[in-house]
Amino acid sequence: MQISRQFGNTLREAPADADTIAHQLLVRGGFVDQLMAGVYSYMPLGRRVKQRIEQVIREEMDHAGGQEVLLPTIQPVDIWEQSGRALSMADVLFQLTDKRERAMVLGPTHEEVITKLFQDHANSYRDLPVTLYQIQTKLRDETRPRNGLVRVREFTMKDAYSFDIDEEGLDQSYDQMFKAYERIFKRLGIPIVAVEADSGAIGGKGSQEFIFLTDSGEDTVLICEQCGYAANQEKADFLRVDAGKSEIQSIEEIETPNATSIDELTDFLKIDSNQTAKAVLVMAEPLDGGAPFPVFAVVRGDLEINDVKLMNAIGARSLEPMQDTQIREYGLVAGYASPINLSNSLKTIADISIPGAINLVSGANKPDTHFRNTNYGRDWTADLVADIALAGEDHLCAHCPEDVESRLRARRGIEMGHVFRLGTTYTNHFAVTVLDETGKQLTPTMGCYGIGVERIIAAAVEEHHDEHGIIWPASIAPYDVHLIGIGMVRDEAVKEDAEALYQELKDASIDVIFDDRDESPGVKFNDADLIGIPIRLITSSRNLKAGLIEVKHRDSDKTETVPRKDLVTWLQVNQTT
Repeated sequence: MQISRQFGNTLREAPADADTIAHQLLVRGGFVDQLMAGVYSYMPLGRRVKQRIEQVIREEMDHAGGQEVLLPTIQPVDIWEQSGRALSMADVLFQLTDKRERAMVLGPTHEEVITKLFQDHANSYRDLPVTLYQIQTKLRDETRPRNGLVRVREFTMKDAYSFDIDEEGLDQSYDQMFKAYERIFKRLGIPIVAVEADSGAIGGKGSQEFIFLTDSGEDTVLICEQCGYAANQEKADFLRVDAGKSEIQSIEEIETPNATSIDELTDFLKIDSNQTAKAVLVMAEPLDGGAPFPVFAVVRGDLEINDVKLMNAIGARSLEPMQDTQIREYGLVAGYASPINLSNSLKTIADISIPGAINLVSGANKPDTHFRNTNYGRDWTADLVADIALAGEDHLCAHCPEDVESRLRARRGIEMGHVFRLGTTYTNHFAVTVLDETGKQLTPTMGCYGIGVERIIAAAVEEHHDEHGIIWPASIAPYDVHLIGIGMVRDEAVKEDAEALYQELKDASIDVIFDDRDESPGVKFNDADLIGIPIRLITSSRNLKAGLIEVKHRDSDKTETVPRKDLVTWLQVNQTT
C-alpha cells in the first residue's frame, strides 16, 4: 500500500477524550475512529491488525480441534427467557421487535444459540466430544463505555463452546482450550496471568480469566507471590486475621453519639475496627425477577462486603442500598442497625469472620447507641454464614501452607479472555440429551471459552509502545515492512529505485507499506514511529549510490545496512511473525 493513496491520516495530538495510551495512539495512528461512545470504525490499518489477530486465534483454535461456525446476531428473546438470562443480563441486552411484534435481542453472547444448534444436530455419544467456535460481532448496551477499545458496545469476540459426555471429558476439553489460550497470547505478544474468576451471568461451575496487568485496567486481581495463587477480587478468598481471644463478656448498652460509621465508632471508643461488627443493609433482586427482598449482612468492621460474593450467596442478580424509608419500615435505625432481635422479614447473612469473633461492638438499633460484647450464637444468629468479604492488599493468602504467612498483592488488569466450566447449566435448560452406548439418554456437559479481539489490540499497544508511538509485535503488525523514500520528488533515480523495490517486495509476498509522499524526512520518520511497523527500510540517493538499503527495527535505536541485491533474502530470514 502506498501511503499517498491510503485512506486516513495520522494526528499530531490525541483527542481530549482519549484517556489511555492505547486509545490515544490508536486514534493518532489512524487505526480507529470513534462514531459514538463505545462504537468504533476500523480504518484500513486497524482492520489489518484485527484480521491478523483473528488469524492467530483461528489457527490455534483449529489446532486444538475446534470447528468454526458463524451464528446469528439477531436472536429470539424466548430462548433467553428459557435460559433465565433475559433477566440476569437485562442491563446489557439490546432488545427490539420485528414487524410482527416478535421480541428479539442482539446477541451479547451465544450460549443459548449454540445449545439449540447442538440440540438440532447431535443425537448420540458418537457426536461427542465437539468444540464449536466463531469470531463474530457482539453487542452490549454498556452504561459507561470507557477506556477506548476495552469497554465498548460493539465488539468482536472469539467464543467457543465444547460439548462432552461427562465431567472427565469436560476436563480434557477445558484443558485443551486453556493451553490454546496460552499459545494465542504468547504469539500475540500479550503477557497474561491466569486467575480464578466469578462466572457471573454466564454461569457454570467455575471459571478462569486471562488478565493483562496494567495500571489502566478496570479489574483488580489479588496475587500471592509465594504460592502463585491468583484470583479476581470478585472471587478471591483470604484468611481472616484472628482478632484475639478473650473470655465472653456480658452484653451491655453504651452511648455512642454521632458514631454512625466504623471510623467514628472506633475513634470514639478507642478500639480497633476488628473489634466491631459492620451492618450492611440492601434490597436484593432475586435471579427469577421476583420482588426485591431485604438483606441484613454483617461483616467484621475491618473488612468490606464483596457485592458479588453476597449476590452469589443469596441468589440475587442485583443489590441496591436500602432507602431511609425502607430502613424504618423494617424497624431499623440507620447507622445503628443491630442484628439482634431482627424482624423475620429480613434475610440475615454473616461473613465467616463473625462466628469466631468475640465481644464485638455492634449497633443497638437505637439512635446514638451501640451494644458492647455481642457474640454470634449467644446474642444472635444468621440465616446463612458464608464468605462475603472483599479480599484486598495485604490480606493473608488462604492457599499457602499453615506455617507460611504470605500476603496478597493487588494489581490492576484487563480481562483478555475467560474460560468457563458450564457443566449442564444450558443443556438442562433446553432439555438437551443424546444416546449413550447403551441407548440411554444422557445430558451433555459444556464448556465456554471467550477472547475479546478489541482488548487484544488495546493490550498490545499498552504493552508495546514508547514515547514516539506504537511498536507492534511482528505477529499482528498491519504490515511487515515500512518503506520510506527520501528525496523522491527531487531525484528521479531515487523515485524509480524506491518504486522498483516496493514492487519487488510485493512480488516476494512481503507485506509492505510505502511512504511515497512529498513530505520531509522528519514527517515520514515520525509517522513511521507512530504507526509502529516492525522493520523500516530507507532508500535515498546516498544509499542508492552505495548499493545499500538502510534498515531499522522499530524496537531498537540502532540501524544497519543491507546490500540492495540481498534485501529480499535478508527480510525473509529476519522476519518473525
